[in-house]
Amino acid sequence: MTTPSGIPTYSLQSRLLLAFSVLLFVFLGLTGIVVDRAFGSSVEAGAVDRLQVQIYLLLGAADEQDGEFYFLEDLQEPRFSNLNSGLYGYISSSSEGELWRSDSASTFTPPSIDFLRERVSVGETSFERMAGGERTFFRLSYGILWEDGISEYSFSVIEDAEPYYAEIADFRTNLWFWLGGAAVLLLFMQLLLLRWGLSPLSRMAGDLKRIESGETDKLESDYPQELQGVTANLNLLIESERKQQQRYRTTLGDLAHSLKTPLAVVSGILPEIRSPEKAESGVTEKIAAVSDQLDRMNQIVTYQLQRAVQSNQTSTLARHANIAAAIEKVVAALQKVYVEKEIKVETKLNNSILFSGDERDLLELLGNVLDNAFKYGNNNIRVEARPAGDKGSGVLIRIEDDGQGIPNEKLEYVLQRGARADTLAQGQGIGLAVVTDIVESYSGEIRVLSSELGGAAIEIEFP
Repeated sequence: MTTPSGIPTYSLQSRLLLAFSVLLFVFLGLTGIVVDRAFGSSVEAGAVDRLQVQIYLLLGAADEQDGEFYFLEDLQEPRFSNLNSGLYGYISSSSEGELWRSDSASTFTPPSIDFLRERVSVGETSFERMAGGERTFFRLSYGILWEDGISEYSFSVIEDAEPYYAEIADFRTNLWFWLGGAAVLLLFMQLLLLRWGLSPLSRMAGDLKRIESGETDKLESDYPQELQGVTANLNLLIESERKQQQRYRTTLGDLAHSLKTPLAVVSGILPEIRSPEKAESGVTEKIAAVSDQLDRMNQIVTYQLQRAVQSNQTSTLARHANIAAAIEKVVAALQKVYVEKEIKVETKLNNSILFSGDERDLLELLGNVLDNAFKYGNNNIRVEARPAGDKGSGVLIRIEDDGQGIPNEKLEYVLQRGARADTLAQGQGIGLAVVTDIVESYSGEIRVLSSELGGAAIEIEFP
């Protein structure tokens, strides 16, 4: 769904879920990065501690004579004796460079040999990551003062860092796997909580739809405290609309009665005045003109009152009306009015289809169209009501007669919305204008076609 400006709109649940999801991923992402770096630092610190222990092993077993180092006993760490074992030991001085290396380093070339002449202060350590091609090594050097109190040496240990980085990689894989699983689980739980938390709004929307369809008159569900003010105000609004609508209908009904009564009295007196024995030169023609104007005034009053009282499809107080029953009711009434014409009415009705609106609007609509069919038809009228639309969700009403029909040049004119009553063709225009207004108020469509019976065919379709 998009707004008129083209900006997409989302449900409240989607907005909250998106916001919480972004917050969750940012939080878990930062948490993962912090934990990953902390573990990496911890692994390196552990490597330094282990290298420091290896230096102490070298220092405890080493002895020096005439500037050369030798070991009185085998080293406790066997990797110092295994060629290319990944653990290498060195003894050096800043002035002479390398003085001794372990058997494991016999064929090993460090990525850098600068550490062999590096001066490390007595009692201090020097740690370095050494990159050599595709491999990385940890190097730790420790400065000592020999027993003679003069000579300073550096004991260094180099270890392959691959096992440490493999441990870090395994930890990182497990870390992101579990954080990802936790994120999915939290999102699912968050969705359930959002649906539960917003369910009163969904229930309110459903209740409003039931009010719109006429199943109930007000919001009656037990809503949370935060929504009780809204539901109370909506109920007041609905009740106010109902009372106001009733007042409108009562007042306009009284107005219609008040206007029609004087018109009926005048219309009843005119035939007496127009009698031949009372006719004078020119008076009959003037009285006939007055009579015509009274008829048109009566049509105007009927039309304007109908426009004022007709319901709207979007009214929250809309009801359903059975279309087949309404057609049968109107046809039965008109057959009594036009009994002398002996018109045969053929009906093809679906008794299950309903009109979603006020029954009075439906009766007024059918009354105008069928009255025209009876008035201008000769002997036959055909009425059909069936489902319409791609999925059969709409309603189609078709009324045909065998009269002279409506001229093609007047088809658009008689269906003009908002055309003034005093400009419409007498006898047909008022009724079709009323029908057009009612149909359009329910978002429907009206079409004037030619009938197979020879006259006009009026099709009315509601969505």
